[in-house]
Amino acid sequence: MAKILLAEDDQNLGFMIEDNLASNGHKITWCNNGETALEHFIANEFEICVLDVMMPKMDGFELASKIREQNEFIPIIFLTAKSQEEDRLEGFEIGGDDYVTKPFSIKELEYRINVFLRRSTDQIRPTEAKVIEFGKSFFDEKNLIYQFKDQQKSLTQMEGNLLGMLIKSKNELVKREMILEEIWGENDYFKGRSLDVFITRLRKYLKGDETLEIRNHHGVGFCLIVEE
Repeated sequence: MAKILLAEDDQNLGFMIEDNLASNGHKITWCNNGETALEHFIANEFEICVLDVMMPKMDGFELASKIREQNEFIPIIFLTAKSQEEDRLEGFEIGGDDYVTKPFSIKELEYRINVFLRRSTDQIRPTEAKVIEFGKSFFDEKNLIYQFKDQQKSLTQMEGNLLGMLIKSKNELVKREMILEEIWGENDYFKGRSLDVFITRLRKYLKGDETLEIRNHHGVGFCLIVEE
């Protein structure tokens, strides 16, 4: 199972999350503020970070930014009581991969965690561990690295999953609901807005390769156009 960094200042909620996840075999390091969580992250290795947004000393967004400076790959799940779309999108723009809105069930959080664990397992399967050439670019699926000429970009797990999905269906329309179900595990409005954020990131990464274009079919889906 996974080594999980949990940053949550609510004692009751933190204890409940720690107790339930530990009972399922995960190893949990629980911190009640952002500064302590960052210290543990730097000193130890984790597979997933679960971060409350509103915390003393250092909030979840700032903590996530500092974690991303240290590690571009590790999945970050936000726990948030904020319902505003702008707050959720800020989390994705910082480098978060998913969120769970309070109040939530432990089963929902476990589901979110398992989505990433399943994806991580898929990444190391021999049949999946290959470098894909598309256009004038290359994508190393195992190591989540995009390369164009002598430039390399390390991708987050979710960015890599999305790029891999588009590459496998290059020059074909991939529907939004299919992407959301496959990568985020559900199709809802806010996950759809987060998908738009990730598409924007990928377009930025791919813009140097003139043979590549991600086209938006409004309200329907996306197509990675690759000129042969």
